[in-house]
Amino acid sequence: MTAILRARLSLEPLWAFALALYGQPGVESACLTLQDEAEVDVCELLWRCWLLHHGAAPGPTAEAGLAKTLRWQQEVTVPLRHLRRRLKPEAATHRGVAALRETLKQAELQAERETLGRLERLALRGGQSLLPTTGTSPEKGLATALGLQKKTHLSTLHTLIASLDPPPGPR
Repeated sequence: MTAILRARLSLEPLWAFALALYGQPGVESACLTLQDEAEVDVCELLWRCWLLHHGAAPGPTAEAGLAKTLRWQQEVTVPLRHLRRRLKPEAATHRGVAALRETLKQAELQAERETLGRLERLALRGGQSLLPTTGTSPEKGLATALGLQKKTHLSTLHTLIASLDPPPGPR
């Protein structure tokens, strides 16, 4: 079964999936709300949605590698994001700062793409990198994996999951 899951995931690369999902109405807002209010890493969220969309969940091998990828994300992407956000007010009135902010935005996007590439490779590895989704509701499993408990965050996650097409579940 995991060979079939890997083949299906290979046909829809994570980067393309993430761009398509993020571009759907309400998804960007949901992702940023979960990032800013619940400290959810958006790349991890999109990765888990990609897996869920294909009826998969991270197995022990992928979960173990996730920590290393998220550490890289914290060291590289997060500082770029903080600096870009900090420069926003000044960029509104200074052309040079606006150009710098745009450069930081592109660097942040490239760092996120690298993170998604690392997460995709984690899922496509052999061993126990993937498991088929079973039992509990996909939404509940995702909420648990991301540590979400507040009703507002669960509602926001529901908005995101509702945007997955077709709806998540074993296929």
